[in-house]
Amino acid sequence: MSRRRTIAIAAALSVLALGSPFIIANANPLARQYFDQGIEKYDAGNYQGATLDYTKAIEIDPNNANAYVNRGIAKMNLYDYSGAISDFSKAMAIDPKYVDAYVNRGIAKRTLGDADGAILDYTNAIEIDPNNANAYVNRGIAKGDSKKGFLDAISDFSKAIAIDPKYAPAYYNRGRVKFAIEDFLEAISDYSKAIKNNPKYADAYVYRGVAKEYIGNGKMEGACSDWRKAASLGDKYAAEYVEFQC
Repeated sequence: MSRRRTIAIAAALSVLALGSPFIIANANPLARQYFDQGIEKYDAGNYQGATLDYTKAIEIDPNNANAYVNRGIAKMNLYDYSGAISDFSKAMAIDPKYVDAYVNRGIAKRTLGDADGAILDYTNAIEIDPNNANAYVNRGIAKGDSKKGFLDAISDFSKAIAIDPKYAPAYYNRGRVKFAIEDFLEAISDYSKAIKNNPKYADAYVYRGVAKEYIGNGKMEGACSDWRKAASLGDKYAAEYVEFQC
C-alpha cells in the first residue's frame, strides 16, 4: 500500500453515530406494539422493516416524537438522509427540547454536506443539554471539516472528555484532528486513551499505527503491531496495511 493511500485514509474525520437512542414510548398499545417491532427489526438490521413499523406507529399516534426519531435513524441507515431530516424536524416540532432529534439531524445534515447547519443543530442540542458529550463530539467533527476549525474542534472534543473522561470517540476524534495538524505524538496519546477505554476500537488502532509510521523513521514494528490488532478486529484497511507494508 502506498504512503499516499495511507495519508488519504488518515485525513478524513469519521461520523460518530448515536449509541442507542431508542426510547420506549408511552403510547396507544397498538402503536407501542409497532414501535417495539420497529426496534427489534432495526436491531436485526432490517431497516426497511423498521421504517414501516415506525410509520404504522406514527399513523396511530401522530404525536409520538420517539417514533419519528427512530424512523429517521432507520432512514439514515437506508441512506435516505433527506427523509431522516424531515423526521427529526417533525420530532422537534412535537418536542422542541428533544436533544437526540437535534443531534441526529445534525449528523444527517453533515452527511449531505451542510456542515454549518449541522453545527447549528449540535449547538442547539448543547444549549438544551450542556452535559451532552455526544453533541460536543459531533460538533467537533463538523468543525473539523474545515482546517480553519481544527482548534475549535479540539476544544469541543476536550469538552466532551471533561464531561465523560471514558468517552473513547472523543479521544479518537481529537487524535484525528491532531494528526491532521501533524502533532503525531499527541495524536498517538489520544488514540491510546481511546483504546484504553475501548480495547476493541479498531479505527483507533489503525490510525495510531499510521501516526507511528510517520514518526518511526522507517521502523514499522509499532505500526504493524497496531494494524495487526485492528485486522484481528475485522478492519479491512488494516489488513491491507499489514499485507503491503509489514
